Amino acid sequence: MAKLGIIVEDQKFQTFITILIVLNAIALGLETNINIMNLIGKELIIFDKLVLSIFTIEIFIKIINQRSSFFKNGWNIFDFIIVGIALVPSSGPLSVLRALRIFRAMRLLSVVPSMRKVVQALFFALPGIFSVGSIILLIFYVSSVLTTNFFGAEFDEWFGSVGKSMYSLFQIMTLESWSMGIVRPVMIVYPLAWVFFVPFILITSFAVLNLFIGIIVDAMQQQNSDNGQEQSNTLLEELVKTQQTVNALRQDINRIKKRLEN
Repeated sequence: MAKLGIIVEDQKFQTFITILIVLNAIALGLETNINIMNLIGKELIIFDKLVLSIFTIEIFIKIINQRSSFFKNGWNIFDFIIVGIALVPSSGPLSVLRALRIFRAMRLLSVVPSMRKVVQALFFALPGIFSVGSIILLIFYVSSVLTTNFFGAEFDEWFGSVGKSMYSLFQIMTLESWSMGIVRPVMIVYPLAWVFFVPFILITSFAVLNLFIGIIVDAMQQQNSDNGQEQSNTLLEELVKTQQTVNALRQDINRIKKRLEN
């Protein structure tokens, strides 16, 4: 079992798993096409079961090899849940779970190192993201109350309540038909409405949202810096061990020389 554990952790095997994940995702997409299912439906189902079997065996070997330490790794838990969902019987009332098989493609996040780094950076950036999200929520709430008071009487469909105003402001923030769809009709009745909407767009669409990007980029740089520091520490430890080994060998050689001289 130890040898199997080494094979499962080998880079070549992980590359094989990555290819299987991609092919399985393509196959699951093809299963949504009725014409393709009429042609090669049985083959796709067999391939799907084969891939699931390989994933299950992989997880089983990892659990046996790593034992309790398996569940101490967040990525292992992620893989376990993804594969576990696929093993749930998809018949009867649980038939809806059959559609969740596509989540197997999400295993790429744990298998591909570059994707894993991005996800880790996102988790590292969560505190900053929550802070910026709180700022946006505050801006939206204040703005929705203002627009409800300013424009709600004439434009009940867009600004008749705080909820409607927040939805309309979200549409404006995403720049989806914001000018011809909402702002210009409002300006026909309230010519100075642009005084509110233009600063709102500048603040939400450009300033605050760019903060999200900045936080994520900073988190990725910080993570790369931490990884570099860890690699340096590991290299330093290996150098120290090597130096200790060399010193021990020198002492042994000196002892042998003294014995030969005597």
